[in-house]
Amino acid sequence: MSSPTIFSRIIAGEIPTDFIYEDEFCVCFKDVHPQAPTHVLIVPRHPIPKLADATTADQTLLGHLMVKAGHIARLLGVEEAFRLVVNNGAGAGQTVFHLHLHLMANKKFSEGGLNG
Repeated sequence: MSSPTIFSRIIAGEIPTDFIYEDEFCVCFKDVHPQAPTHVLIVPRHPIPKLADATTADQTLLGHLMVKAGHIARLLGVEEAFRLVVNNGAGAGQTVFHLHLHLMANKKFSEGGLNG
């Protein structure tokens, strides 16, 4: 068994964190290295190392995360313009191998980024 990730430890209450949102399936808290004025992480309680490791059994959870992203954006007052990012693997910038969504806002992302 692999050692717990920092996110598993936050979820277990071993590392004190102020949750912006939490329910039985996920938690949300501020990113400690923000890339935008509003930058929070949405983390499932059930650890999936990376998105490519998700299975059909995880479909409901993955859908829940997407729906909650909209809810959290509304809580933060950024529902009209935000970006969601999921990094998959070290080569894509993933540093914590516990699937999580980055919700970022209050920054213009079009320069040099993905558009569409």
